[in-house]
Amino acid sequence: MGYGDPTPIQLRAIPPVLQGSDVIASAQTGTGKTAAFALPTLDRLKSHGKLRCLVLEPTRELTMQVETAMRDFARFTDLRVTSVYGGVGYGAQRTALRDGVDVLVATPGRLEDHLAQGTVRLQDVEILILDEVDRMLDVGFLPPMRRIIAKCPKARQTLFFSATLPPEIAELAAWALRDPVKIEIGASTSVASLVKHGVYIVQPSRKFDMLLALLTATDFQSVIIFSRTKHGADKIAKKLYASNHSVAVLHANRSQNQRIEALKGFKSGKYEVMVATDIAARGIDVAGVSHVINYDVPQHPEDYVHRIGRTGRAQSTGDAFTLVTPEEMKKLSGIERFIGQKIERLQIDGFEANPQQESPRSPSVEPRLDGTRRFQARRGSQRR
Repeated sequence: MGYGDPTPIQLRAIPPVLQGSDVIASAQTGTGKTAAFALPTLDRLKSHGKLRCLVLEPTRELTMQVETAMRDFARFTDLRVTSVYGGVGYGAQRTALRDGVDVLVATPGRLEDHLAQGTVRLQDVEILILDEVDRMLDVGFLPPMRRIIAKCPKARQTLFFSATLPPEIAELAAWALRDPVKIEIGASTSVASLVKHGVYIVQPSRKFDMLLALLTATDFQSVIIFSRTKHGADKIAKKLYASNHSVAVLHANRSQNQRIEALKGFKSGKYEVMVATDIAARGIDVAGVSHVINYDVPQHPEDYVHRIGRTGRAQSTGDAFTLVTPEEMKKLSGIERFIGQKIERLQIDGFEANPQQESPRSPSVEPRLDGTRRFQARRGSQRR
């Protein structure tokens, strides 16, 4: 599968998981957390039996992604992996569960439905994995997580993997884990070192024009554009399509089939651009995303780290741009305080910043020339 040397989180997490220890681990997004828990877990399960491993995920997309990864890892074993999540019917899920499964990857809501229907029983679970725990807390999954954990045997191994470790996780971990090995790779507020990021100051009325100029000026392989709202994502995608860009859209109001098709098409290269809300900011793993563009400044500073972490993954380089209106400068300052650094100011000719808002000495960027000189020099490493 192309794995060579382990990433830092894999190097630190795999040994204690193999030894059967409880683990609470945090690492920057895009550093290989899935393999860090999946590979040693499958090694411990060894061969087909009962439902012995439960993995909880905050979103449908992550559930499908982790199921696929674990299936790939287990390809040359007889271990069976399946998933249950909302937005689709129960029939195929019931059939897979009835046929027998060793690893179940699930969203909390749909799992509770199956528990109520009696199609899933957790009395044989030996390994419980909570992935992207901070995100599950953000979306209000703490009560169902507690109920699900309570249904698992007390004599089990429990693994918490997260991008950040807010205080709420510590409280949950104190209840659910036994003397866990604590692993923290890098500062949870830091931007991945392989991501080059900058901001463009622009008037609100010219924001979409600047987006088009950026896409024209940038030698991108594939790009994710983040919108603050679902309506905004649809509006941006419609305009981009009218400007002859192949576009996928991903947000919570899309049907499950539409979300699956969007991700599949973006991963395969059918779509060069994906416009998304923060549903795509956590854990979604798409190889070769060369650029992230924040069309809207994220609502919370930590979301900035997660969004731009969609590029620069798996030791590849990446670039991230944020379009900032003068009214959003306060939010930008909050992000800079959160990550502990000032983000470089960039310009495109014809979109100069208001001199009262930003220093006129910001570096000038000319489409297809200066603006992509430093970025194009790195793009070749991704076209392998």
